[in-house]
Amino acid sequence: MKKIFLSALLMLCVSAFAQKQYTLQSPDGKISITVEAGEQLTYAVTHGKTCVLAPSAIGMTLTDGTQLGQKAVVKNAKTRSVSQSVKTPLYKRAEIPETYNELTLTLKGNYKVIFRAYDEGVAYRFETDFRKPIIIESETADFNFDADYQGVIPYVLRRAGQEGDLISQQFYNSFENTYTHTKLSQMDPEKLAFLPLLVELNDGKKAVITEADLEDFPGLYLYNPDGENGLSAMHAGYPKTREQGGHNNLQWLVKERENYIAKVDGKRAFPWRCIVISENDKELADSDLVYLLASPSRIEDDSWIQPGKVAWDWWNAWNIYGVDFKAGINNDTYKYYIDFASQYGIEYVILDEGWAVNKQADLFQVVPEIDIQELVDYGDERNVGIVLWVGYAAIDKDMDNVCQYYSDMGVKGFKVDFMDGDDQMIVDFYYRMAATAAKYQLFVDFHGAYKPTGLHRTYPNVLNHEGVYGLEQAKWDNKSDFVLNEVTIPFIRMVAGPMDYTQGAMRNAQKNNFAAVYTEAMSQGTRCRQLAEYVIFESPFNMLCDSPSNYLNEDECTQFIATVPTVWDETVVLDGKVGEYLVIARRKDFHWYVGAITNWEERDLYLDLSVLSNFGAKSGRIFRDGPNANRAARDYVAEQVQVMGNKVKVHLAKGGGAVMVF
Repeated sequence: MKKIFLSALLMLCVSAFAQKQYTLQSPDGKISITVEAGEQLTYAVTHGKTCVLAPSAIGMTLTDGTQLGQKAVVKNAKTRSVSQSVKTPLYKRAEIPETYNELTLTLKGNYKVIFRAYDEGVAYRFETDFRKPIIIESETADFNFDADYQGVIPYVLRRAGQEGDLISQQFYNSFENTYTHTKLSQMDPEKLAFLPLLVELNDGKKAVITEADLEDFPGLYLYNPDGENGLSAMHAGYPKTREQGGHNNLQWLVKERENYIAKVDGKRAFPWRCIVISENDKELADSDLVYLLASPSRIEDDSWIQPGKVAWDWWNAWNIYGVDFKAGINNDTYKYYIDFASQYGIEYVILDEGWAVNKQADLFQVVPEIDIQELVDYGDERNVGIVLWVGYAAIDKDMDNVCQYYSDMGVKGFKVDFMDGDDQMIVDFYYRMAATAAKYQLFVDFHGAYKPTGLHRTYPNVLNHEGVYGLEQAKWDNKSDFVLNEVTIPFIRMVAGPMDYTQGAMRNAQKNNFAAVYTEAMSQGTRCRQLAEYVIFESPFNMLCDSPSNYLNEDECTQFIATVPTVWDETVVLDGKVGEYLVIARRKDFHWYVGAITNWEERDLYLDLSVLSNFGAKSGRIFRDGPNANRAARDYVAEQVQVMGNKVKVHLAKGGGAVMVF
């Protein structure tokens, strides 16, 4: 971390260095960016009278010794204002108003830095204009603060047995962890944090740091190496040697890395570094900034892309019952899943790990118990599409042939798993995978994946990302607080984009009754919480995690889940506080859905539903926690609810939830 403060100015947000200074404001005038060009290029950010970011260094170092951002001489400065509307094919709203002010600094040395100020946050990116390819040794991206604020930090979970120093070991990870609430100065200097992460500012304001339009470049980690009030960038080195291995031989494992992070074209734009800024917590759960900063769609005709819900096999361990065959990875079992999906109008069934011969990493070797063509044909007759789980290395080594073969067969998409990193080669894989899948009209759900950075705008056939500590962890994790996590991730992880949390458990438990059971998994919190999460979590390709047999025994809840949309025309966050509760209203066509979840605190919410009045909503149906939900988490009540004076009172049990349809 390059410290740029003088001791007398430590508490100032914008310093008074004798450098050339440029300012940029957001359209509403609340956010200001101050850029200083001199010995070191820096920027600072304020929101009203609140310091968001103290002067922070930015730059890049090339392997030939070129230093972008140092001894910065501005040749030209241009500003522009943009006000437009962005239509979205598969998102949480059908159209996004986009308004921002932009400052472009052209600097001596064939590069530019572009700053943008939106009403909801700020972003910057580098652009280079070299005639020959360049090699990036490192990037300087500091985030300095004027005080020792609390952070909500997702540390990398370090895996045992990895080679290299304590930092480099962490580049092999699945981007899944709960959050650590700590002062910035007390962050573990030997741990990397993946993005997005949150910093609590003064005046109740918050900042979420992430990145957008990540292409042909490694992903950004942050860490605090010196115990002060700031964060510094770290990237995975470019892979020097790799070998196939890892989980069932489905991964590329880096054995040695280069002393640089990227090899790129000399003329290009680099990823956006962005900060989403909120006055109220609920604003974070409704950010569009990452989507707006992403490159526009590269798919001319996206009419073939169909979002929807999917009956999932792995979480419920193929536990179906009341049948006359042995359940497992076989066609009889998957026909049962297809029949269930067809009965409820669920669009897809997934074949998760096990349909291909184990440890061969060859997607043309199918186990004898499975006939994929037969399942595709059986599903077609019942309006249910088939999706296949695939491992990273297996599809990477023969991507075009695999996509063409299964597309010709009638498969609808792939769930691609176990990338477990974000170095430049892995990021490149995402784009190749998205483009190749689109070529054959296949969609993609990325698992073992880094956070979204807008790829779902650039390639709308990328319907979902994992990169979240999701419900799958409840199969083996007895220690984590999933309820707390679920009222935290919408304000942090979901800022980046959709997330495949895989909710829908029919076995529900209060805190004192929960146990991790690998083959008969359960969720923490109430039944209504699981229902509400289909509205709360942004997820165009949305799993039903539990067994079809369990859903058939819970027809009322299953009917609700089956009819909830997965993309929306309008989204309004009604209320919320990080780590405590959240209420979101979403509209599809003429139906409003309102979801609410809470932490382990029992609470009454008084919801202002005036937004619904424009559509003439007077009454609706509510699923709410039952009177005994604090004891028996599956207890719920389904009944009609009246909108009286635009207000509705909702009671949430401990770990509870509610969902309404108007």
